[in-house]
Amino acid sequence: MDHGAPEVTLHVGSLPITFNLATVLTLLVSATIVFIIAFISTRNLQLKPTGMQNFMEWVMDFVKGIIKSNMDWKTGGRFHVLGITLIMFIAVANMLGLPFSGIVIHGDLWWKSPTADPVVTLTLASMVTVLATFYGIKLHGVGHYFKTFVQPKSFLLPLKIIEEFANTLTLGLRLYGNIYAGEILLGLLAGMAGGGFLGFLGAIIPTMAWLGFSIFVGFIQAFVFTMLTMVYLSHKVSKDH
Repeated sequence: MDHGAPEVTLHVGSLPITFNLATVLTLLVSATIVFIIAFISTRNLQLKPTGMQNFMEWVMDFVKGIIKSNMDWKTGGRFHVLGITLIMFIAVANMLGLPFSGIVIHGDLWWKSPTADPVVTLTLASMVTVLATFYGIKLHGVGHYFKTFVQPKSFLLPLKIIEEFANTLTLGLRLYGNIYAGEILLGLLAGMAGGGFLGFLGAIIPTMAWLGFSIFVGFIQAFVFTMLTMVYLSHKVSKDH
């Protein structure tokens, strides 16, 4: 586990901005895979779906069910594409580090799940918070939106502000913690397997078991992130909140 990160720093004026090239690479790969899946699934649409079209329609119905469980479809239908994009992108991103986890070149880790980087998960969570705020104001007006911060009592305002930040942190860090911990353990098992024949025999069964569990966790975390996104959005856009 002794490795660094391939980083490059760009200066925007006097502000240095550091990029992890491994994260950038795997983000691009994840986005490309999702695009390919979507393209293949929709390039030859048929009335009786088969194959990838059937899979895509199942994903669409699944996300629609998530939305309808949190808000009415007339309001929540506008978030359908967002939900589909989130659940597919996060699921692919969570899986990406499993097959080749721990590829180190010249002391730098070049391959991992992008969701094992807190910058990525907290950025996704911040995007959800910004979208929820935007649609809350768009659908109900500025006055109604800020009025919710002092209801039912004005002394709750500090707690409501803290809640906004807490929701963002927990949404992002929950995803990061689960994926990062899984890849750490896979790295440790891979190191055990490289310790000789006996180490390989001792690590192969735990590694296969953990890979299966990590796949399960990866899909569950994609679902949880999408579900909580719709919960947060419903709190901002539904009239009864």
